Amino acid sequence: MLGRRSRAAVGAAAKKHDVGITTLYRWINAYESSEQLTALIPGKRGRPAGLRLLAVEQEVIIEAAIRDRYLNKRRPTEQEVVDYVQQMCRKAGTRAPNHNTIRARIHAIPKNLALRRRGRADLARGRYEPLRGHFPGASYPLAVVQIDHTPGDVILVDERTRKPLGRPWLTLAIDVYTRMVVGLHVSFDNPSFKSVGACIAQAICTKSAYLKSLGVEGEWPVWGLMSSIHVDNGKDFRSKGLIRACENYCIDLQWRPVGKPEYGGHIERLMGTVAKELAKIPGKTFANTRDRKGYDPESEAVMTLREFEQYFVDYLVNVYHKRLHTQLNVPPLTQWQRGIEGFDETPGRGMPPLPADPERLRIDFLPYIERTVQRYGVQKDHIKYYDPVLDPYINAKDDSGLPRSHCFRYDPRDISVLYFMDPGTKAYVRIPYADLSHPPISEWERRAAVSDLQKQGRAEIEEDVLFATIERLRARIDEAAQTSKSARRALTKRPMSQPAPARPSSAHDGGDDLSTSPVSATKQPSATRVPADTDELADLFNEPIQPFDVRLNR
Repeated sequence: MLGRRSRAAVGAAAKKHDVGITTLYRWINAYESSEQLTALIPGKRGRPAGLRLLAVEQEVIIEAAIRDRYLNKRRPTEQEVVDYVQQMCRKAGTRAPNHNTIRARIHAIPKNLALRRRGRADLARGRYEPLRGHFPGASYPLAVVQIDHTPGDVILVDERTRKPLGRPWLTLAIDVYTRMVVGLHVSFDNPSFKSVGACIAQAICTKSAYLKSLGVEGEWPVWGLMSSIHVDNGKDFRSKGLIRACENYCIDLQWRPVGKPEYGGHIERLMGTVAKELAKIPGKTFANTRDRKGYDPESEAVMTLREFEQYFVDYLVNVYHKRLHTQLNVPPLTQWQRGIEGFDETPGRGMPPLPADPERLRIDFLPYIERTVQRYGVQKDHIKYYDPVLDPYINAKDDSGLPRSHCFRYDPRDISVLYFMDPGTKAYVRIPYADLSHPPISEWERRAAVSDLQKQGRAEIEEDVLFATIERLRARIDEAAQTSKSARRALTKRPMSQPAPARPSSAHDGGDDLSTSPVSATKQPSATRVPADTDELADLFNEPIQPFDVRLNR
């Protein structure tokens, strides 16, 4: 049929193949004009993309509303624009378009443009502009690690009742050079130095014991001291505890320049990837109330906090780390291995160093207070702590003759013990309650009890009254847990609600008195060697601090 042809020949061919003669002519013309067989592929049926069926008057009103109202630094909502368009159409005497049509016009605006016109150029740069070149200094694994928090968009349930508790918080650390997630922390608690410190401690330690405690199969071969940590300007990242801990380990803590979110682009993109994965979990929440219509996240929720952590870690280890990264053109795990071992003409950095004492590392990244030692021991927020190891420092003076303060660290999940930095041995020693009859409590429970007593008008709060109030509040919470979500969340704040994985080996095992044996005799938090077997150094960050009921008599 190509080249010269008669109408009779075309008609015969059309009849033979049971197609209309007009259709056959259209096919011939399409092929001859392009000389490509793809020209014969049928087009998509239905309304052509971009076809608009509204009247000109309606289109003019919508365009003006979006230009003058929506793309405005006042940042009105979509519903405000819908209402305005419908109002203007009524005034013009034309039929108002459906609200979905107006929203579709808004959603068609390029996100980058919309953010900039609505006064959020900072977000536009961070979300939609390419990362130009390399992040400054991120030229090898663990050169630069970025850390940030995000709420998990999924409702979790209580371990015992399987009733909804609420959304968890995720603290994540990403290595900029390899895009490997090097550490994480999952909790119902709001972001704080505790969550940041736990994330950093986990990032530095090996992960084999952690994976085993979760029952997750796979490898997470990432550990070692990072050169620098980049964070935003939140108060949890500017705490004295974090600054001091990073200084102790020669980690350069850097804050993101104000108004430059692109400096946090890698962690922001990771958060976006995580959000897409969490959307697959039953009990997912939606940012837009319209999307939630007909879906109740609390009734659909099925995962506990531990089950969520298992799922998320499994995803990181066995999916995210092994999946092709579009900017690297290799999976993050491959990029890590290349950075360590070398690739082509680029030498590897070698195995990163580990701290000599991982348990001390974990404690170094806990919150701390400074106190003088009195005859009764030390006091933190209405509670006294004592151990004979403090006796040499009672009423001690510094070189200038002033009372000498000492560093005491604590785990907010269980404040039944403080960690005293002994000036003589440069090691931490556990200091328990002075009154060992008191039960373990969390910092959250202490604050709740103090708040309750202050509402009763108590200016002075005695220790016994504080613990009696905590017991009363616990009984009230236990009673309300079946019906109240806030009560169920309160249950998770108790020390005994923390998971208790198998206790890893540590320097003080061997039958010593636990109340006085030092956590470490290491004088410096130096990185001295890399173990041949990564299981050799257990990641103790995940171990909840246990109360100690044994101590020497006074």
